[in-house]
Formats: sequence, C-alpha cells, structure tokens
Amino acid sequence: MSTAGKVIKCKAAVAWEVKKPLSIEQVEVAPPKAHEVRIKILATGICRSDDHVISGAFAMPFPIVLGHEAAGVVESVGEGVTCVKPGDKVIPLFVPQCGKCTSCRSTKGNLCSEHDLSEARGLMLDGTSRFTCKGKSLHNFISTSTFTEYTVVHENAVVKIDAAAPLEKVCLIGCGFSTGYGAAVQTAKVEPGSTCAVFGLGGVGLSAVMGCKAAGASRIIGVDINKDKFPKAKEMGATECVNPLDFKKPINEVLFDLTDGEGVDYSFEVIGRVDTMTAALASCHSNYGTSVIVGVPPSTSTIAVDPMLLFTGRTWKGSVFGGMIVGSPPPKKHINSMYAG
Repeated sequence: MSTAGKVIKCKAAVAWEVKKPLSIEQVEVAPPKAHEVRIKILATGICRSDDHVISGAFAMPFPIVLGHEAAGVVESVGEGVTCVKPGDKVIPLFVPQCGKCTSCRSTKGNLCSEHDLSEARGLMLDGTSRFTCKGKSLHNFISTSTFTEYTVVHENAVVKIDAAAPLEKVCLIGCGFSTGYGAAVQTAKVEPGSTCAVFGLGGVGLSAVMGCKAAGASRIIGVDINKDKFPKAKEMGATECVNPLDFKKPINEVLFDLTDGEGVDYSFEVIGRVDTMTAALASCHSNYGTSVIVGVPPSTSTIAVDPMLLFTGRTWKGSVFGGMIVGSPPPKKHINSMYAG
C-alpha cells in the first residue's frame, strides 16, 4: 500500500534536551510539501558534529532529530519536484544547493544561502517542521535529520546517486569523506611534493590524509593524542604520526623541528578545538603556509591569535563540506580506495 501523501509513523532517535542521551521514539513524519522530498533512510553515519549538539558545544534548538551523514531511497515527492523520483537512491545534503544565491553561482564557494548552520532554525524553508512526537513538534538538523527511518528534505538538499551504490558505504560521502578529502583537494588545493599536517585522525581526518595523498603530497604528518589511530592513518597515506603528549614543547614547534625549521605547507584542523586551530596555523610555513579549519568549533568560542602569524603571509581558511559543490564529485578511483578491503 502506498504511503505517498500520508503521515508515516516510524522510529527515530530524538534529542529532547542538551546533555541528555538520545531516546528512541515513535515519531510522525508528515508528507512532503511542494518542492520537498521524503526519504526512507537506509544507512546513516554518526559524526562528531551530532555529538557536539548533544553536549551543547554546537548550539541547536531542541527537541531535535539529529544525523546528517546518510543515504536512502526516495519514498515520495512533493509538487514540483523534478530532480528525483520515488525509488531513486539519494544522499541528503547538509549544505543545500539552490543554484541561485551568490555562493551557488560563484566558483569560489559552496555555502548556499539556504544553509541552516550558523544561526540554526531547525525548520523547513517554510518555517515549519515535518516531525512530531508525543504531540510536540521536533526540529530538524541542518536540512537533513537522518537518525530516523524517514525524513523530509527540501529538493535543494538531496542528490540522486547511482542505483548500484552500496548505501552503507556511500553514506559517508554525505559528510565525513567529502569534508576531509575536499578540504585537501578543493579548499587547500594541496600541491604535489608538499608537506602536510593533519590534526585529528578520526574519519574526517583520515579522509583529509587521503586527499593530501591523492594530491601528491610528499610528507603527510598525522597528529593525534591517541596512538591507536596511527596504523590506520599510515594505511591511508600518512608518512609519519606524532602524539603531542610525547613532547614538552608545543606541537607547532615539534612540527617546525620535523621540517628543518620551515613549517608545513598545509595544515588541517579536523577536531573542532580553538587551541588546535591556533596550533595548526602556527605550524605552517611563516610566509606561504595555508591552514584550513575543518572541525566544527564550539558555538560560543572565540580565538585570540598573534596577528604576526598572519602578517608574515600565512593563509587561514575555513572549509564546509570540503568546499564540495554537488555535481562535482571526487574522482571515483579515490572513492573506491576508501572502501578497499
């Protein structure tokens, strides 16, 4: 029996309050309105950004259905939707692509004006929600909300993928892989023969390592306080790894020592801590080094930095979704290498 046009009751992980565990609840998911798509979620990853919301570091309205790194199948579409149809395999996009705003029309950026990241409302574009639970309206998370069996997104926040794609694997393209890999090849534009340092060797950090390797970096230094991550980092392309806890001096000084006093050409902060963001910047070559902030910073944080670090020529950049623009996917051979074995 078709569910199109009907409310669907299903299970979802609901965050009712900050610093409280997720609760598995039965929720009602309304049908899509005009230019919206309802998706049956079949695979979702867990990103540190979701945890940041629960901890309160990433400010969002509650109650909320989290999750943003997923893949699924279109269940139904609202009036006017032409980009996908029921039965299509898709990936929800936490960075929408309206195709009309200045960022979408520019080749220099990818952060569409319809994003819900910096001043989150947790609502659809019409200002309402498609989720209810126990008579209460639930907020959605950065245009996606994937910790649920069904979700509704705007047509600007979904992309069709190959029908043969393994959803439990390609769901990572919805955030982790694209964010890290793109930070290296798209935002930083790492050059062959360069030296890179990646701060944080989780899933996104490993993807940044892969991006540096694909771009031809000659040295890729992984930085993490958990040595258990080092073997996997080296498997993904890191040439060496260092643990800041093994040294009495600041990690930026350690990296300068490892590079004969030059500093790295490119550094990536993939943790979301302001102290490591500053350390990553200070690790770069003083004149032409580039440091990229990839990890989501705490909402109330600020950075105090010596302006001389920038005055001498360093470049400090931010990267959302790896600077990726829908329709320009990373080379297939590199996606395949992520899943090898």
